[in-house]
Amino acid sequence: MQLQVLGCGDAFGSGGRFHTCFHVSAGSTSFLIDCGASSLIAMRRFGVDPNTVRTVLISHLHGDHFGGLPFLLLDAQFVSRRTTPLTIAGPPTLSARLQALRETMFPGSTESDLGFPLDIVELEPQVTTQVNGVSVIPYLVRHPSGAPSYALRCQVEHQTLCYSGDTEWAPALIEAARGTDVFIAECYTFDGPVPFHMNWMSLREHLPEIGAKRVLLTHMSKGMLEQVAIDGAERTEDGLVLEI
Repeated sequence: MQLQVLGCGDAFGSGGRFHTCFHVSAGSTSFLIDCGASSLIAMRRFGVDPNTVRTVLISHLHGDHFGGLPFLLLDAQFVSRRTTPLTIAGPPTLSARLQALRETMFPGSTESDLGFPLDIVELEPQVTTQVNGVSVIPYLVRHPSGAPSYALRCQVEHQTLCYSGDTEWAPALIEAARGTDVFIAECYTFDGPVPFHMNWMSLREHLPEIGAKRVLLTHMSKGMLEQVAIDGAERTEDGLVLEI
C-alpha cells in the first residue's frame, strides 16, 4: 500500500497547505480519502492522474473535505475525458449535498451527461461496505457537519488504514484505529481545547490502547505546526509519500 499526502491542511490553509486529501494505491485499486476544495490543484502539483482514481471516500461534508468534488467531476468531464466509472462514498445525505454543491458552484452542471458512470454510495455507521476492492467501516465521531461525521477504517487485502476525520476525542476512535498499519489523526492543537477538534495531549493518552503501527498527524493549526517536537507520532506534509 502506498499513501500519498496530497493535502493535510486545515480549513484556513495554515502553513500554506492544501485541504485534506490522501491518495492510496494498493494492488489494482486507487482511491482518495477526502477531496477538499484544493484537491484537484494538489493532484496536478503532485502528479496524480485523476483518471486512475476509482473511488473517493468522504469522511464528512465540510468544504475542506468534500468541496473539491465539483472540480474533480468537471475535470473528468471536460479535461481528463474520463470514461471509466467513479464511485464516491460518504455519509448519509451525500448525494443531495453533492447535487446542491455542484449546482451552487457551477449552475446547470448536474444536467449534462458526465460521459462516465458515477455511483454515489451512502455509508452507514459500523456497517462494512465493499467499494472497488476497499473494505470500509465508518465510525461516528464528534464534529457537526449537517450529516454524520465519520472516522474511516479502510482495508485493502491485509493492510489497514484509519483516518479519524475531524473530531474531538471520541471513544469510537479506539475501535476504528485499533491495530491499523497507519492511523491518520486530526490534531488541530497541542493541548488547548477547541470544540469538535482533536488536541495532541488527548490523542497521545489513548495511543497505547489503539496500538497503531504508525501514527500520522494532520489538519494542524498554525500553533500546532510550530510545536518543536512530538513524541510518538509523525507529522504529515503535502506531497509526502509513504510505503506501508
